[in-house]
Amino acid sequence: MLTETRQEQILRLLREKGSVTVTELTEHFGASESTIRRDLNALHKKGALVKVFGGAVQTGEKLSTKEEKVSLRAEQNREEKIRIARHAAALVRPEDFVYLDAGTTTGYMIPFLTEKSAVFVTNAVSHALKLSENGFRVILIGGELKAATEAIVGNEAYADLQKYNFTKGFFGTNGAGIEAGFTTPDINEAMIKQCAMRRSRERYVLCDSSKFALTSPVSFGEFREAVIITDRLPGGEYESCENIVEAEKE
Repeated sequence: MLTETRQEQILRLLREKGSVTVTELTEHFGASESTIRRDLNALHKKGALVKVFGGAVQTGEKLSTKEEKVSLRAEQNREEKIRIARHAAALVRPEDFVYLDAGTTTGYMIPFLTEKSAVFVTNAVSHALKLSENGFRVILIGGELKAATEAIVGNEAYADLQKYNFTKGFFGTNGAGIEAGFTTPDINEAMIKQCAMRRSRERYVLCDSSKFALTSPVSFGEFREAVIITDRLPGGEYESCENIVEAEKE
C-alpha cells in the first residue's frame, strides 16, 4: 500500500473513532510498528492529528494524558462519584457474578453493596480487601501491579479474565465521548478493561459529568456498548443518547 493511501485511511479511522493505537493500526494494515509510527509522526507534523503515547487522537479534542494517583483522584468530584456509586450498587442482584474494575468511583460502590450472594472479581487490590472485609466472596485476578492506580494489569491478568463470564461489569473511565468511546491514559489498563467488558453480559460505565469533556489516549470501549451512569445528563450531541442514566439524588 502506498504511504499516502495508508495515511489517508489512518485519518479516516481517526475521524470514525476519535483515537487510534499503534497496535490496532499495525493489525489493521498488516504493517510494522515502525512504519505506523513514521506515518503518525508525519501526520502530526502536518497538524492532521495529535500524536500521543501509544497512538494518536483527533486535533481539536480536549486531550488528557495525565494520570494521577488513586489517593488524589478519590477526592475529585467526590460527592458526584458517591451518588453514581450508590446508584450502581443497587443494580447488583442475587447470585450476580460481577466484575468490579479498578477506579475511585467503582471503589465507592463497596459500602453500598448489600447482596451477599453476589460474587465479585476485580483487578483492584484495594477493592478486593474492602470487599473481603465486608463479607463478600471476592476473586482478585493475577498479574502485574500498577502502583499509581493500584490495578492488576498485563498479559497474565488478560489471560486470567478470559475464563470468566460476568452477569454484570462496572467500569471506571478517564474520558467518554461519542467518537472516541471510553478512554484511559494507559494501554495496559485499557486492554484489561476491554477484555472484562467483552466478558460482561451487562456493562455499566461510572462516569461523572466532567469526563464527557475529556479524551484520553487509549480507547477501551464503544460509547453505545454500555450503560453510562452519571451525576448530570450532558446536553448537546449527547441528548439523543438513550444509554446515559442520571443517578438518583439521595
